[in-house]
Amino acid sequence: MRRFVIPLLSLAFFYWNCSHSSEKNEAHDPPEIFKVIHPLRQNVDLKIDYTAGIKALKNVEIRARVEGYLDQIMVDEGQQVKKGQVLFKINDEEYKASLAKARALLKVAEAELASALIELDRVRLLVDKNVVTRTELDLAQAKVEIAKAKIEEAKAEEARDLIKLANTEIRSPFDGIINLIPFKIGSLIREGDLLTTLSDVSRVYAYYNVSEVEYLENLSGSRDDSLRQSRVELVLADGSVFPVTGKIETMAGEFDNETGSIALRAVFDNKNYLLKHGSTGKIRLHRFLKNALLVPQKSTLEIQDKLFVFRVENNIVKLKSFTPYQRYGQYYIVAEGLGSEDLIIYEGVQNLQEGQVIQPQALAEKDVLIDLPLL
Repeated sequence: MRRFVIPLLSLAFFYWNCSHSSEKNEAHDPPEIFKVIHPLRQNVDLKIDYTAGIKALKNVEIRARVEGYLDQIMVDEGQQVKKGQVLFKINDEEYKASLAKARALLKVAEAELASALIELDRVRLLVDKNVVTRTELDLAQAKVEIAKAKIEEAKAEEARDLIKLANTEIRSPFDGIINLIPFKIGSLIREGDLLTTLSDVSRVYAYYNVSEVEYLENLSGSRDDSLRQSRVELVLADGSVFPVTGKIETMAGEFDNETGSIALRAVFDNKNYLLKHGSTGKIRLHRFLKNALLVPQKSTLEIQDKLFVFRVENNIVKLKSFTPYQRYGQYYIVAEGLGSEDLIIYEGVQNLQEGQVIQPQALAEKDVLIDLPLL
C-alpha cells in the first residue's frame, strides 16, 4: 500500500507546482496597452434637419362653371401656360341661343317702356284738360315703372347668359403648369367637374415643424437664432441639396396640441421648375458651435440608454457617464459630464472592465480627427 502513496504525493506536488508557477507568471504580465485621448475641442457646423412638405406658390383646381360637351382641349399635361390662355372649350351653341333670346327680350322690354312713356304723356295731357281723372295718370306712371323693371330684368338675363357663354372657355388664372387632365374631347362636363389643376412653382413653400423645446432653445436668445436665420437649405428626397438656398418667411401663431410642435414656412426660388407641388424633402439649418467638446463614438459604451466612457486615473479605468447634445459625424457633442482635461480610452472599450489596470498610450489629436466632418 505504501508504494502507491509516494507516487500519488509526487503527482500532487507536480500539479501544485505547475499551477503556482502559472499564477506567478500571470502576476508578472505587463498591463495591456490602450490608446487614450482627451475629448477634443473643435468648431463644428451642426446640421439640423426637419422633414418638410413642399407646396406650390399657387395650386388651384380648374373646374367647369357650366355644363356641356367638351369640344376642345387646348393644352397638354405638364405644359406651361400663361395667365388668360384658353385651356378648354365647352360647346357653346346652347348658350349663344340663350343669349340671343335674352337680348330679344331686352328689346321687347325697351319697346314696352317706350310705349308706356308715350301713354304717360298722353294721359298727363288729358289730366291737365280734366278729361280723365288723376287715377289714370297714376296707372300710366305705374306701367312705366313696370316697363323699366322689365328692362332691368332683361339686362340681368343678358348679363347672366354672357357670363355663361364666356365660361364655355376655361382660361388660366395665372402663369403655371398644367397637371393631369381626366377628361377627353366629347366628354359630358357637369358644372363643378374637375378639369385639371394648375400649379405655379416658380417659387415653392417648404412647411416643417419644430418641437416646443427646440423652439424655446433657439428663440430664447441664449444661442444663435437658427429659426430666424435668413437662409436655409433644402435636402431633396435623393439626399442631394437643392442648389438655391431659401428663406424662412413665417411661423404659425400657435402650437399643435396633438404634436406639441409649431409650423414654419420657408420659401425657395424654383426657376428651373425642379421642385413640384406635393414633393418632400428636409429643411436643413446650420448651427455653428465654437469650441464644442467632442468624443468619438468608438470611445463610448451604451448601457441602459445611457452613454459611458472609460476614464483613466492612475492607469486604472473607471466608467464615467456623460450627456450627449447631438451626434456629429462619428462623434458625440458633449452637453455635460466630461471636460477637456479628462483622459479616456479611445478604442477597445468592449474589452475593458471597471477597475482594470492598463498601460495608457497617448494618441495624437491629428490621428483622432481623421473622420471629423469638414466645415
